[in-house]
Amino acid sequence: MAIDETKTFTPINIAVLTVSDTRTADDDTSGDILAERVKTAGHTLTQRAIIRDDAGLLADHLNIWIEDPNIDAIVSTGGTGLTGRDVTPEALSRIDGARDIPGFGELFRWLSFKTIGTSTIQSRACAVVARGTYIFALPGSNGAVKDGWDGILFEQLDSRNRPCNFVELMPRLRES
Repeated sequence: MAIDETKTFTPINIAVLTVSDTRTADDDTSGDILAERVKTAGHTLTQRAIIRDDAGLLADHLNIWIEDPNIDAIVSTGGTGLTGRDVTPEALSRIDGARDIPGFGELFRWLSFKTIGTSTIQSRACAVVARGTYIFALPGSNGAVKDGWDGILFEQLDSRNRPCNFVELMPRLRES
C-alpha cells in the first residue's frame, strides 16, 4: 500500500457538504478542514454547501450534485450520529441507485477507535456510489474529518495509490 510516484496524479472534482442545523459559513470548521485537504491534495473543490439536518432536503441536494458532470465525489461532514436529527445515512438510502460501500464505515470506525476509543461505536459514517458519483459521509467533528480524510480518502482518491484506488474505478462506475 503506497503511492506510486512513477504514475501521474489525476485530480478529481470534489464537492464538500456540511450537514448541520447550527453551522454557518463563518463557523463551519469541519467543512473548512475538508475543503483545505481537498485542495492541498491537488483535487478541485467544485462546490461547497451547508444543508440542515433534513433527510429529504439532503437527498434532493445530493441528487442535484450527483447529476452534475463536474462532480466526481462528495464528502459530507455531520449528521452521522445517533440522535433523531442525525439523518445523513437515511438521506443516502433515498438516493436512486445508491450502492453501499460497507468497508468505508468499517475502516473509519477502526481508525477512529485509535483516536477516541469505544466512543467510535456511536458513528454511522458510511459511503455509497450513486450513478457514477462517490458519496462519503463523515461525522461532524474536526477529529473525525481528519481521521476520514487522512486515513482513508487521501489515499483512495489518489490515482497513484496501489494496489488499487477509487479513482481508477470511475470510468466503469456507470456500467450495468
